[in-house]
Amino acid sequence: MDKKLKPVNSIEITTLQDNYIEITAMDNTAIVTRAAPFSEDNLRMSVIAEHGFSVYVKTVYGDQSRSLLLDFGFSEIGAAYNARVLGIEMDKVEAVVLSHGHNDHTGGFSTLTALINKKNIPFVVHPAVFRTPRYLKMPGRKVYFSPLDRTEIEKAGLKLIESKSPFFLLDDTVLFLGEIPRRTDFERGFPIAYYEDEGSEKWDPIEDDTSIVMHLEGKGLVVVSGCAHAGIVNTLLYAVELTGVNKIHAVMGGFHLSGSLFEGIIGKTVEKLKELQPDYVIPCHCTGRRAILEIEKSMHDSFILNMAGTRLTFRS
Repeated sequence: MDKKLKPVNSIEITTLQDNYIEITAMDNTAIVTRAAPFSEDNLRMSVIAEHGFSVYVKTVYGDQSRSLLLDFGFSEIGAAYNARVLGIEMDKVEAVVLSHGHNDHTGGFSTLTALINKKNIPFVVHPAVFRTPRYLKMPGRKVYFSPLDRTEIEKAGLKLIESKSPFFLLDDTVLFLGEIPRRTDFERGFPIAYYEDEGSEKWDPIEDDTSIVMHLEGKGLVVVSGCAHAGIVNTLLYAVELTGVNKIHAVMGGFHLSGSLFEGIIGKTVEKLKELQPDYVIPCHCTGRRAILEIEKSMHDSFILNMAGTRLTFRS
């Protein structure tokens, strides 16, 4: 790359949507702030958890504060409802990124972009997010994804940027990784994902899968994945390669280790994560219960349990 990722002084990540919520946790720390079940002295509704992912990211460097949105959750209402309950200033979003084109990351597109209510801000995606028809090949049937519609993007007024290559955002403080090389021998993608191409059925490598990366000054990289269909280890190795920053401060997002198809690689994934020595590991969304438990057990000192509504604050 011709440019370098600019270090920032702080990174704040608020989860607008994740698969889990526990409003009685009361485990706030200097880094973790949970969504409270009350407003002032009154109880209020919980935030909503669903099988989806969406985060609001704010970076600060010098006297500059910049914000972006990664992904939109599954339902039309979930992430947007949570944004309102949490008091997130969505109108401050300056860029939008989509990790990949599956419904659990695109479903809340219309409602969240309506909250942002801005025209011509960058919306960065890999071109394969528009691939169709795309489906999971289940025993005796196919389960189809509904692709994000270009007309929806036009209606929202976003400036669509399709890129397979790395792309800098927010004055070079955030890096969209683009298409992630697959180099490990155990991260082989989603075996039941397929698409049709000119009448032929093909395995879907989900090459639109990607992540965003930031550099926390003096601490290292903060990497946020959507589902890590390319493999979370491949993702981290590529982030290090592109940025030239060898230290990983935090890795967060879906690691896609849920279910019987991925149980066989949980151990190897955790082993490689331990070798990379991130200060914090925050598995979310599609990582799955067994994998999360194994990460917590094996990397107890660096493990953070994420929830819908959680705000994570990393400072240099």
